[in-house]
Amino acid sequence: MGKITGFMEYPRQEEAYRPVAERVKEYREFVVTLDDGKAKIQAARCMDCGTPFCNNGCPVNNIIPDFNDLVYQGDWKNAAAVLHSTNNFPEFTGRICPAPCEAACTLNVNDDAVGIKSIEHAISDKAWSNGWVKPQIAKHRTGKSVAVVGSGPAGLAAAQQLARVGHDVTVFEKNDRVGGLLRYGIPDFKLEKSHIDRRVEQMQAEGVVFRTGVLIGAFPKDSKVTNLAKETISAEQLQQDFDAVLLAGGAEQSRDLPVPGRDLKGVHFAMEFLPQQNKVNAGDKVKDQLRADGKHVIVIGGGDTGSDCVGTSNRHGAKSVTQFELLPEPPIEENRPMTWPYWPIKLRTSSSHEEGCDREFAISTKELLGEKGRVKSLKTVRVEWKDGKMVEVPGSEQVLPADLVLLAMGFVSPVASVLDAFGVEKDARGNARATTDFDGGYATGVAKVFAAGDMRRGQSLVVWAIREGRQAARAVDEFLMGFSDLPR
Repeated sequence: MGKITGFMEYPRQEEAYRPVAERVKEYREFVVTLDDGKAKIQAARCMDCGTPFCNNGCPVNNIIPDFNDLVYQGDWKNAAAVLHSTNNFPEFTGRICPAPCEAACTLNVNDDAVGIKSIEHAISDKAWSNGWVKPQIAKHRTGKSVAVVGSGPAGLAAAQQLARVGHDVTVFEKNDRVGGLLRYGIPDFKLEKSHIDRRVEQMQAEGVVFRTGVLIGAFPKDSKVTNLAKETISAEQLQQDFDAVLLAGGAEQSRDLPVPGRDLKGVHFAMEFLPQQNKVNAGDKVKDQLRADGKHVIVIGGGDTGSDCVGTSNRHGAKSVTQFELLPEPPIEENRPMTWPYWPIKLRTSSSHEEGCDREFAISTKELLGEKGRVKSLKTVRVEWKDGKMVEVPGSEQVLPADLVLLAMGFVSPVASVLDAFGVEKDARGNARATTDFDGGYATGVAKVFAAGDMRRGQSLVVWAIREGRQAARAVDEFLMGFSDLPR
């Protein structure tokens, strides 16, 4: 514990942002990482609790009090080692994780939580800038081969762990670049893709082979999911060529809005809109790019994906941006004694909202209205929730202008045809059926085929994907070798 009275002496300090007027003109990251002095003060607030709930609040079980103390002592190199011992990619989570660890912080019972995420961000950046992140090359090869399908955080975490114990790992990605939804789902202003690229370089040095533009199994021709594959390999061929297969793709099937006018031009899934801008940022030419310039944009869905649409629309130069949420507006402050240490429901204002956005709560879209086949407005109605059921408020209908409607209502499941190609049984939500049990966990009902991340659990957080990738790697290693020294 760095300073016994630190939590009483120092207030929480948030990471700074570059000014709105400056950052909306570009797509670079705008968060200002804590300097050494501010990070030390933030780490001093950690109480080193007898039972650190933050450890369990974090899906990868980061050893948070330990790296906080090391930062306070100025031992950044060992802080980075502790952080990497449980998290393969802290530079991702330090930027885009919603930080359930902070909700679980004991200080959060009656004060502001320790800024764990900002400390993690600072540690990971310092580790890279000082050259402490090096390839960890296996001393012995096992002669076993593993195919990982999907290069998002679950697939990358699993691939790295498996390569480090000596397996020959090949990662297959249907799109033209590695990263999955990290690459084409998250805007560059939240996560610059150079962070992915340098991890890929590290993993290649560790022996991981990446094959991009390769689709495994089948894919519906009418799917709106981004698919840039130029080659297809059958599920049977993959099972024949490798000793084990791990399915680690994302939950990319977007939830649709079945209302009149859905087929009008100008109505798109968020995951049609966001990847295009990321490709443009990468230097690609995108034909007929979806743009928000000078348009009235309505984003339907109040989560992170909707927020990303808001931030991107503002950078395009939208005339107005409005975000809809079906649920009522949550309280600004949660009832901490009632919710701690669990994730609370409260009003969350993102950096994209601060850049310009009207937020509408308890509102439902009844119809999309258009002219000459293109959306021009939409009809809404206010709703109330009674006994767990949504009820329309009589006389509350209104029509709002809309030149671009972006559907960001979450994701329902992985693309079913990929699972079907392997004959993997699905659960009621359309995800691969596999448990997380210590024995036999992450194994599907198909011989030597495993599943992890969104493919198994459905839409979730990057940090949960990393956890599942790490645990699935242990399960695969144990399957191949009869035992495993990988952490779970």
